[in-house]
Order: sequence, then C-alpha cells, then structure tokens
Amino acid sequence: MILYILAAILIFGVLIAVHEFGHFLTAKLCGVRVNEFSIGMGPQIWGRTVGETEYSLRLLPIGGFCAMEGEDSTSDDERSLTRQGFWKQALIFAAGSIMNFLTGLLIVLILYSGTAAFYTTQVLDFAPEFPAQGDGGLQPGDQLWSINGERVYLYSDVSLLLSLDGDGLVDMEVRRDGEVVDLGQIPLAYGTYSDENGEPYQGLGWTIGVEKATLGAKLRTSWLNTIDFVRIVRLSLQMFFTGEAGMEDLSGPVGIVSAITQVGSESPTLRDAVENILYFAAMIAVNLAVMNLLPIPALDGGKIFFLIVDTLAFRLLRKKIPEKYEMAVNTAGFVVLMGFMAVVTFQDVFKLIR
Repeated sequence: MILYILAAILIFGVLIAVHEFGHFLTAKLCGVRVNEFSIGMGPQIWGRTVGETEYSLRLLPIGGFCAMEGEDSTSDDERSLTRQGFWKQALIFAAGSIMNFLTGLLIVLILYSGTAAFYTTQVLDFAPEFPAQGDGGLQPGDQLWSINGERVYLYSDVSLLLSLDGDGLVDMEVRRDGEVVDLGQIPLAYGTYSDENGEPYQGLGWTIGVEKATLGAKLRTSWLNTIDFVRIVRLSLQMFFTGEAGMEDLSGPVGIVSAITQVGSESPTLRDAVENILYFAAMIAVNLAVMNLLPIPALDGGKIFFLIVDTLAFRLLRKKIPEKYEMAVNTAGFVVLMGFMAVVTFQDVFKLIR
C-alpha cells in the first residue's frame, strides 16, 4: 500500500511539473523573461542559475512554478509577460493544460502500444434473447453512433453511457448503409444471454466486431480515448450543476491518492497494477488540463478570460481594466478555491477514517 501511495504522490508531482514546464517552454519560445523555474514547493534544496533563469528543486515533491517577469506585479521590462501581445499571453497561459493533455495522450498511446486488436463499434450478431433486434431495432452490420445523444466513438463508450442511464431504455442512433438512422428508444442493459452454444453469459446480448491494432488504429484509439476523458470531465461538471451529483461525489488530492491505492491494490498482478495506475494517471492529466482552462479566477482559464475582457475593453473603450480589480478578483477566487479544496479534502479524510 505504501508503494501505491508513493506512486500517487509521484504522479501528482510529475503532472504538475509537466504543467509548469509547458508554461516555461512556451514563455521561453515567446521571448518572455523567466526568473525561476522550480520543481517542488517549499524550501529550496538545490538551485542553479543558467543565463537569466534560476532552476531550483524544492523540498515538497508536490507542485512547482514558473515565475515569469511581470506575471504578478507591474514591470517595465520589455520582455515581461504583460507586455506581450494577446496571442502570446493566451498561448503561455494555455500551455500548461496543453502539456497535461498531451501527457495523458502519450500515456494512453504507450499503454496501447502492445495491443493486438481493438473492439469496433459495429454489431455483428445478437443473442436469441436480445430484445431490440430486427425491423425497427438493431440489425447485423449496424455501427453504433450515439446513445442518449452522446456519440459512441469507442466500444468502451457504451458502458460509460449506459452507467448514466437509469431505466434500461436508451435513445439509440446507428450508422447503417452510410446513413445515420434514429431507432428511437430501445431496451439496452446488461443481463443474462445465451451464446452460440446455448451457454448463459453476462453481457449486452450482442457480438461486436474486432479490428487489427495497426499503427493507425492505435493512434486513432488513443486520441479518441483521451477525448473521452474530456467528455467524462464535462459530464461530471454537468451532473454537478444539474444536481445529479453533489459534494459527496467530488474528490480532492486525498481522495485521488486513495483511489490510486485502491486501483493498485485490487489489481491481480503487479503489471496490471502499473497499467491500471498509468491509465488512471492519464485520466487525471486530462482532468487537470480541462479544469485549469475553466474561466475560474486564479486558474489559467481565469487568466485567459481576464485577458479577453481586458483586450475587448481596450478596443471598445480605449482603456484597460485597472490591474487592482483583476488582482482583487483573482485573490478572492483563490481564497474561495482553497476553501473549496479544504472542504473536499476534509470530506475525503472523513471517508477514509469512517
């Protein structure tokens, strides 16, 4: 268990370091002066200045930062962040999330590198008991297109979308003979069906096609899998704001560490544990990418939002928003965000000791 806890801490450290490296690399490429690039937080245990930038390693393995000239204070330096154009600033702010997304994509691609075949989204045949086959229902050769309005990109999407359905009836669209066909509501749920030998099995009652895992198939599946992580974040936020999910369904760093530990502990072999934890890490990486781009004060998305507002204000009113207002909003947002994280963390700890 200690091994998995250390693995979880390492994952957080690497993902945050990768995020900050995205800001650092893009800032350098855009000509912005970077005063310090640090891996870790807290007291400095090692530091070296190369050119204009101090590179440091700090005691706490979680976190890191890229201190750019003019980022948090007014600067007259021509190479300060705030003196760059709109697109350079926006790209620098977004670069951390882009790096996290690419990290998630790379992890998934590595995990799929040894795969021999993938399930497709094409239905080949049905069990005799399958209730939604024939005229007006699913037919052999149909390609699953959407379930309850959500596109089916990979076969794994089916289980995800069915988990969000409560009554076993789904709005189904399929691609048939080159056209998208709306089947309306059909019954679709996991149950007991008979295979070709008459033996019972648990499943959805259909046979799905398989394709060889060529390089193109691996790249396509890895990309779609990573995009699916983005959809999971979107669906989670949607459920939270519609009241389908509550605070008790959220997890902070403690809850994520606990989940990683559980994933590793419940894996049958060490290899399975490594693969499952890496897959979970890929999902966390994409989650961080998306959440950081939300227009929330103190996050990268909030900075991009203020950049857009400030640019529009200058073009329309010929004046910029006073920096003190932006600082006040960011400070308030940071306080609220930290308070929210404290509540979620307390909740996670309570779940562990309960």
